[in-house]
Amino acid sequence: MLRVGLTGGLASGKSHVGRALAELGCHLISADELGHQSLEPGGEAYEPVIREFGGGILDERGFVDRRRLAAEVFGDPERLNRLNGFVHPVVVRREEELIAQAAAAEPEGIAVVEAAILIETGSWRRFDRLILAVCPLESQVERAMKRDGITREQALTRIARQMPLDEKKKYAHYVIDTSGSREDTYNQTVEVFRSLRSIRQL
Repeated sequence: MLRVGLTGGLASGKSHVGRALAELGCHLISADELGHQSLEPGGEAYEPVIREFGGGILDERGFVDRRRLAAEVFGDPERLNRLNGFVHPVVVRREEELIAQAAAAEPEGIAVVEAAILIETGSWRRFDRLILAVCPLESQVERAMKRDGITREQALTRIARQMPLDEKKKYAHYVIDTSGSREDTYNQTVEVFRSLRSIRQL
């Protein structure tokens, strides 16, 4: 099983690349989805996060309101680190379980873990290859505002908390520029997929 990390920055297009890789036959694992699951009632991070941040982050159903939680942490690096400390270990354990399941089902397959902070956390070292999705800063801002319903200032603040994309390029085996059309991004992804398949055949 070839282990591949897929990362980027806020709204840099990594999810689009991930979906394309899944369509091409890769086993896609979304760290964001696993993080959501860990914060659901009964999830491993649910109780620790409520103890840390209080009941004000819950909605009327008792679920963590991610926007309220984001408001608590994104302006405070120390609190964000504490949140990541609760969620990240749970997500990594689940990623490894899913990779093992995929490897058992298809030993010669490709497992792709899509995660925003693979490099920042050092998790990139767990992978055989690393794909980076990039686009210009202004595209990130516009996409984030449209997708997340946040202000320009909030988008810039979140981007500033992440390692710059140019810095992340130093770690990447493949860089996919998502600033063009969806077709262009898909074509780049196909080329990366072909390269990954060729590695499996060595």
